[in-house]
Amino acid sequence: MGQINMAELWAQMGWIARWVVIILAIQSAYSISVMIERWITYRQARKQSRVFTPAAAECLKTGKIEEAIALGEQNNKSHLAKVLVSGLHEFKAQKEISAGTIESARRACERAQAIGIEEMKRGLGGLATIGSTAPFVGLFGTTIGIINAFVGMKTEETAGIAAVAGGIAEALVATAFGLFVAVPAVWAYNAFTQTVSTFTVEMENSSSELIDFFVKKRGASGG
Repeated sequence: MGQINMAELWAQMGWIARWVVIILAIQSAYSISVMIERWITYRQARKQSRVFTPAAAECLKTGKIEEAIALGEQNNKSHLAKVLVSGLHEFKAQKEISAGTIESARRACERAQAIGIEEMKRGLGGLATIGSTAPFVGLFGTTIGIINAFVGMKTEETAGIAAVAGGIAEALVATAFGLFVAVPAVWAYNAFTQTVSTFTVEMENSSSELIDFFVKKRGASGG
């Protein structure tokens, strides 16, 4: 079985096929950078949330609002901390616990959650685009390469598979590269989208629990 010599294939490629490979290489580099950056971001969010959540709950039970806020600011990579700190800041800014205070805290949590979700989604659109377009970019390069192979065969007035085998092999490299770029991007996009969905549910639950805490606190104070 013959070995694929990438250097020879590159040397045989036309300028259009080379540009296709360069574009795919850029897409691959971008998708890999997004995968690494998102993985680190999500990992930090999970790690800090595991530290922040029980500690913040303990602070709130004992009425230490300032300490809970400080703890959230220390764990600023946590998606849960961002939501809870926003609600606690709004609650702290009010002089009394009223229905208006609780509603203001609820809106602050919702705003922080919306911002947090958008931050968590950053880069995922690019992965989706690469996953859906890279195979077609590769197919374009393959199509051009095959056309060139048959045009060359006609020009040289030769026939048979041997006359076009090199050109077809060169052309199919573009399709293979396109799939190589697209498949990991699709896998990563699906996995990260599921992670963002999980984070969204966690932020909604934390926001709801914080509002419940404020309602109970208002009831205990006779508001």
